[in-house]
Amino acid sequence: MRIAEVTCADESQRGAAISVIALAFVNDPLTRWAVPSAASYLAAMPAFIDAFGGNGLAHGATYLADDGMGAAMWLPPGIQPDEERMGSLMQEHVAGQTLEDLLAVFEQMGRYHPEVPHWYLPLIGVDPACQGRGLGSALMRHALERCDADGVQAYLESSNPRNVPLYERHGFEALGVIQVGGSPQVIPMSRRPR
Repeated sequence: MRIAEVTCADESQRGAAISVIALAFVNDPLTRWAVPSAASYLAAMPAFIDAFGGNGLAHGATYLADDGMGAAMWLPPGIQPDEERMGSLMQEHVAGQTLEDLLAVFEQMGRYHPEVPHWYLPLIGVDPACQGRGLGSALMRHALERCDADGVQAYLESSNPRNVPLYERHGFEALGVIQVGGSPQVIPMSRRPR
């Protein structure tokens, strides 16, 4: 199997990273539970992806695999998602009890974040037409080399149980399970530096 080429994205590639992650999340259990309408998903998801992971781009923490067939948006220690914008988008596109449950899921996610400086992976995805080719693993290896070189812990939440084995292969361990009301389960996971 050919090894994927992973590069650090620059500002001109923001749209490419967001687009491929939006494609990858089209069947994500948590995302589609929160936004089941295709029209709402397509309207909200690109802006939500940018708010959740886009702040890492200026810090060299967004990676593309094979010219945009996959992307990972990391946040280095001390860099946070744009929570205000995320909240506004959720208010606009998620309704009723689902919104209340989703906000509670995000609150619980915040409780699992390590208290020590850490790299946070809010979003990683591969174009569904390219899945199964090792692009997700290549993206993980690339970023985790940086975490290991810095001696810093890595943290993520898996909103899709299909992805847990991938994360475990890269040294992540489940910390618990988050599930509120009718939400699908979310698995917070942490990895110590090697």
